[in-house]
Amino acid sequence: MASSLQENGAWSVLIIDDDDGVRSSLGAVLETSGYNVTAAASGEEGLALLARSAFDIVLCDYRLPGVSGIDVLKSSGGSVPFVLMTAFGAPDLAMEAFKGGVFDYISKPISPDKLLFTLTKFREFEELRRDNASLRASLSEKYSFSNIIAQSSSFRAVFDTVKRLAPYTTTVLITGESGTGKELIARAIHESSTRRGKPFVAINCGAIPENLMESELFGHKKGAFTDASRDKRGLFEEANGGTLFLDEVGELPLHLQVKLLRALQERAIRRVGDEELVPVDVRILSATLRNLDEDTKSGRFREDLYYRLNVVGVHLLPLRERAEDIPVLAHHFLEKHAKRLGLPIKSIPQDVMQTLLEYPWPGNARELENSLERALVLSAGDELERETLPERILSFQARRKSEPAAGSHAADSDSLSIKQRTRSLEIDLITRALKHTKGNRTHAAKVLEISHRALLYKLKEYGLG
Repeated sequence: MASSLQENGAWSVLIIDDDDGVRSSLGAVLETSGYNVTAAASGEEGLALLARSAFDIVLCDYRLPGVSGIDVLKSSGGSVPFVLMTAFGAPDLAMEAFKGGVFDYISKPISPDKLLFTLTKFREFEELRRDNASLRASLSEKYSFSNIIAQSSSFRAVFDTVKRLAPYTTTVLITGESGTGKELIARAIHESSTRRGKPFVAINCGAIPENLMESELFGHKKGAFTDASRDKRGLFEEANGGTLFLDEVGELPLHLQVKLLRALQERAIRRVGDEELVPVDVRILSATLRNLDEDTKSGRFREDLYYRLNVVGVHLLPLRERAEDIPVLAHHFLEKHAKRLGLPIKSIPQDVMQTLLEYPWPGNARELENSLERALVLSAGDELERETLPERILSFQARRKSEPAAGSHAADSDSLSIKQRTRSLEIDLITRALKHTKGNRTHAAKVLEISHRALLYKLKEYGLG
């Protein structure tokens, strides 16, 4: 809502009433109290004034000859708050007024005290709304973009890129380790585009069995295979007019890569078991933690599809390479979960923040959020207690302090527990393997000489995923 405040800080009021005495008496009270007052003797005159001037609030008689007060309210399109006045008080009348978006409803005769109380209440509400809007805008400009919290220069560059490319239908490939916020960036692109009112449909290409993936993406006709008991729309059709986000697109098998490429080129899909093409208008955003450049060279990923998906590339650095984002993320996560859980927001002492800053966060922002939620729940006082952080974080800092300058990642030599030392060693080796492979879990599993499934299990067990 545009403000109509004058330079002297006076609030502007439009009075619409067909009674000369009411306009005169209300105007005198308001002008004496410092308001700028304009008066109209009919709904038509009031609408004309609203069309060419801005007001902070409108006092409008409910029963006007010709255009009624409700009609004026509706015709204004919600551009300015209304207080409706009437000598015919009735619950149904009030209900109709509030459904129309009226700020308040007062009955005639209107005493000066009642009038000024109503406008004071409105001013307090409006000032609070404006302060909150200003604060949100300030925080958004400094730290966030479409629910993404960051202040590092690398993420600010990502925000700038997203803002520039969002209005277009260009395909975007988002790369980065698990937990860096790839889906958040995809959603930010969608919400900043002209497609924001249309569906945003996300699918993890590595989480669906290969024999079901084609049907999920493109749909199927009844009888196309044994369990196809009815026609089914695929995600391309579900996202029609909007955005389809293909997470872990590097996990698509080659035969589906061919079909995806054809869908992108033809802007149409063919359901499984169908001969007809179905036109679709879908923007494709994709993400992967794999190195698709290497995968194209090895033949694991089609080169033509890679270039089709990677018209614009956005790379998200891991949290360990943008430590300046850790404090602002930590405070954001604390506030978020304190509100959700109904707990008071706790402060973060310097020693706890230092621990957070020193840890490499192989699970990135997702791991940080889970760790802080745990600490929030387990801390008894009004501050986060260092001991409530997950053991892997405390063990890492303990090893860091006890290691020589060159650095050694051996487990704590004071512990005689085989179970604890094995756990610490596995966490350390997994962390190092993920760092070495830049978050590529498939490659990390090979380096660790374990199966990909075993690595996923350990990531979940140790809270690193």
